[in-house]
Amino acid sequence: MSTRTENRPLRTWLPWTDRQGRLSALRATAFALLFVPALMLLHAAWMHQLGSKPWTQAIHQTGDWTVRILIATLAVSPFRRLFDWSKLIGIRRMLGLGVMAYALGHLALYCIDMAFDWGLVVSEIVKRFYLTIGFVALLGLVALGATSTDGMIRRLGKNWQRLHNLVYPIALLALLHFALQSKIDVTEPVLMSGLFILLLLYRGLYRWKLPISMPVLAGTALLAGLLTACLEAGWYAVTSGVSAWLVFQANADILIYQDYASIRPAHWVALAGLAVTLGHGLRARKARPPRQARQTAAARAA
Repeated sequence: MSTRTENRPLRTWLPWTDRQGRLSALRATAFALLFVPALMLLHAAWMHQLGSKPWTQAIHQTGDWTVRILIATLAVSPFRRLFDWSKLIGIRRMLGLGVMAYALGHLALYCIDMAFDWGLVVSEIVKRFYLTIGFVALLGLVALGATSTDGMIRRLGKNWQRLHNLVYPIALLALLHFALQSKIDVTEPVLMSGLFILLLLYRGLYRWKLPISMPVLAGTALLAGLLTACLEAGWYAVTSGVSAWLVFQANADILIYQDYASIRPAHWVALAGLAVTLGHGLRARKARPPRQARQTAAARAA
C-alpha cells in the first residue's frame, strides 16, 4: 500500500533538505557539524595525538560527544518555543540519530580495545556498574533511533510519544555513566548534568503553564546554577569524602577566578541560562509590532 510519505521524491530524504526537497541551511549546517567530532578524532589519531593509550582516549572522546550531542538534542524542543523558531524541530531527529551513531561508535571502539574478546566484553559490562548502566543507555538510544521514522510514528501512534519520553531517564543513565567513568575530575559531567537540569526546568515551565518572561527565565537560570552547585558538592561528598560545604563554597568564590578554565560548572550553567533569557527577550522584542502600530491598533479598538 503506497502512502504520501512513501511516494516522496528521493531528494526530500536527503539530510540537508526539508520535506519539500528544498535546501535547508539549518539542516545542512547541523548535518555537517555532526561530523566535526569524528573528523577531529581521526585527525588526532592520524597525528598521533591520542597519548599512550589511543584506543582508550578515542573511547572517552566518543562517549563525551555522545553526551554533548544528547544534551543539544534535548535543547531543541524548549529552544523552539523560547525563540519561536519552528524550523528548529526539523533537526531534532537528525541530532538524535547522531547521538545513536556516536554511542555505537563508543561501543565499537571499546570492543576493538578488547580485541573482540566477546566473553571479556560481556563479563566487563555485567561486572562493572558504570558499564552496565552505559550499555542500558545505549540500548535505549538504539530503540529510540530505530523508532524515529515516520512509519514507526504512524504504527506506534500514541505509544510513540510515551516511548520517546524515555529519552530523559536514558539521559540520566548516560550522565551517571559519564560521571562514574570520569572518576576524580567530574567537571564536565557536572556541567552536562547542570545543563540537563536547566532543560528540565524549561520543560517544567511549559508543563505547569508558568509565565515565560525574562524575570522567570532569569530565576530559572539561577536556580539551575544553584542545583548544579549542590549536585557537584553532593557528588564529591559521596564519592570521595570531600566536605560538601567546601565544594559548595568554592562556587561562591567568583572573584578569585583567574581564567575561564577555573570557572565552576554551576556558573557556566547559570550563564547559559541567562544567555537564553537575553535571547528570548530580544526575540520577543523583535516580534512585537512597532510602537506606532500598537497605538494605532489601540485607538481603533477604543
